[in-house]
Amino acid sequence: MKLGSVVGSMLVVRRILRDRRTIDLAGKVVVITGGSRGLGLVLAQALIERGARVAICARDEPEIVRARELLAPYGGEVYGAACDVTDRDDVLRFIASVEDDFGPIEVLINNAGIIQVGPLALMTEDDFEQALAVNLRGPLHAILAVLPGMRRRKAGRIVNIASIGGKVAVPHLAPYSTSKFALVGLSEALRAELIGDGIYVTTVCPGLMRTGSPGHAMFKGDHEAEYAWFSAGGSQPLASVSAEAAAQQIIRGFVRGDAEVVISVQAKLASLLHGVAPGLVQELLGVVARFMPSASGPRTTGAVTGRQAESATPALLNRPRDAAAPRNHET
Repeated sequence: MKLGSVVGSMLVVRRILRDRRTIDLAGKVVVITGGSRGLGLVLAQALIERGARVAICARDEPEIVRARELLAPYGGEVYGAACDVTDRDDVLRFIASVEDDFGPIEVLINNAGIIQVGPLALMTEDDFEQALAVNLRGPLHAILAVLPGMRRRKAGRIVNIASIGGKVAVPHLAPYSTSKFALVGLSEALRAELIGDGIYVTTVCPGLMRTGSPGHAMFKGDHEAEYAWFSAGGSQPLASVSAEAAAQQIIRGFVRGDAEVVISVQAKLASLLHGVAPGLVQELLGVVARFMPSASGPRTTGAVTGRQAESATPALLNRPRDAAAPRNHET
């Protein structure tokens, strides 16, 4: 059999399988962690428009209140509550309250996350622990809370928002990449074991997105220089995707039960190149690291938020990001 025929047959089978497992979101109960701002809020908006019954959580109650106000014009039912995803008992309480109010949870989107930016020399063990607590154990707590019900019903969708930084480690993002690599591994392992129960796990690896989120990241070292390089790519339309476009790709992926969604051309190319020649990619990133802010340069003790560090970034470069931030509740 010719290669073209084999490939064509595989594509047909893939299409049939996708059609069989595609779900209708109307009336479905969807939980989004970290749903009060950024990508999580945009996902909530898009899912409400598709008829889903959405439940969101975030650490701060005032953020939840404001998010519900922002979601009100989209109609539909929205449940919101404060929840710290690093606290297993808090997650169990939140999931139980959603089920009491809305019924069985059919889709879980693990979106809550944190990011620390700075040289490895200035990162502490606590930085790594914090990243793992939020970016890995947070999703695990939520997954273990919803799994019993999904297994009983032999149906469910679990969506883990990882990052291209969970496939290709970028300098000055060591705690973040460590936690996201771990999340990718967890997500892929879950997919293999749960697909037989009718539960489809989708791993999402976005590249740069224009959400306005750099203002909430934490920066160490030369704060202003670190913020400048980190925020620049995520502010430019040619180097990043909008949160709205990313949300549509994510929804399309998990509705079809896809194993993975890699967002942005740059992220897809980086993932492909790393898969083919990981050593070369690491050498290239090593060269990039030499031009990044030094750990011995000017700095203030401790970490600061992006909002505190952004003064050195030219306003012109930040305009696309600044336009997105109010829409996505990232101010």
